[in-house]
Amino acid sequence: MSPTGEHRSAAPSPADHRTGAEPDGQPGRRTRRARSRPDRPAATIGRVAEAAGVSRATVSRVMNGSPTVAPELAARVRAAAEALNYEPSLVARSLALGRTSTVSLIVPDLANPMFQDVLRGLSHAAGTHGHRLLVAESNENAAEEAILAVEARRRSDGLVLAAPRVPEAELRALSERLAPLVLLNRDLPGSSVPSLSVDYSAGIAAIVAHLRSLGHRRLLYLAGPAASTSNRDRRAALRAACASEPACTFVELACGATFDDGHAAARAVRDADATAVVAFNDMVAFGALSGLHELGVAVPQDISVTGFDDIPFARYTTPPLTTASIPRNELGRQAWDRLWTLMNGGPAGHNVAFQPRLLVRESTGPVPAGRSAQRS
Repeated sequence: MSPTGEHRSAAPSPADHRTGAEPDGQPGRRTRRARSRPDRPAATIGRVAEAAGVSRATVSRVMNGSPTVAPELAARVRAAAEALNYEPSLVARSLALGRTSTVSLIVPDLANPMFQDVLRGLSHAAGTHGHRLLVAESNENAAEEAILAVEARRRSDGLVLAAPRVPEAELRALSERLAPLVLLNRDLPGSSVPSLSVDYSAGIAAIVAHLRSLGHRRLLYLAGPAASTSNRDRRAALRAACASEPACTFVELACGATFDDGHAAARAVRDADATAVVAFNDMVAFGALSGLHELGVAVPQDISVTGFDDIPFARYTTPPLTTASIPRNELGRQAWDRLWTLMNGGPAGHNVAFQPRLLVRESTGPVPAGRSAQRS
């Protein structure tokens, strides 16, 4: 008697499944062509159980990798499944295990290469553990984001929210329902939800210090989405950096997070009394560079422009963009590490804030000679 308690007969030999004679009519010669006949019924778990001489439950346990089935019996089931070309139903397997082998990622804007790189890092890491990735875009809509998060979590084993825009109170209320949950570019102080973020304050401080070293004292901030916590952090860092030096001031211009937003702001940038632009992200900076070029404003001769993120195209703009670099792929990989641990009942791990690295390129230069009086 096997550890599973099976008392059924052993699996029939492959010959027991052979039917028909060769076309030449010679007796005793059999063919396996019946396997490929289009009218042959599809292999089912019941047929595998019958062929292996076991119960359907035993076949299910073997197909799901259960260690409770004796090795010789498991080998018999797998041999029967292979002979019948049986493929387990993913839906049935998910119901049996209570898992989908899928995780979800929700981002505010898939057009932004920043989030594409996070997606790539997360997808690759999940794939090494046999998991697929479900991706959804909220299109910067906080109300839509909450709906997407709930729906995505229902269809997957865990959720990563990248730069979520929902208000903190709503995110706290949702966090238990969405668990296991990992946050990117957002944290919930006092919560057990793990977060991976970027120290935007340090990145902005490095950008401002660089611009100051070039003589810039009047800065223009092209602000990101109002619901973005990283936009709030950038604004606070700019305010703090300018407050530490009386001669330094900055003005804020409502903008957004996309190329089109930056492009639309170009005329206002040109007309502002500023010598340097600090854009919310690289996409906004790209749009501003394009719009300024169309208006005949030279960068950096007339005005300097900086971005944030160092997305892949930043070094190839005209001129190449000065920006703060963050480890986008690493954010995705570490998000998976924490999510995988949570999915397997482990601890959330400590929160991490990555330090940006300033990359000085040709979009920043000294204050224009005609405006040198603004130097301290």
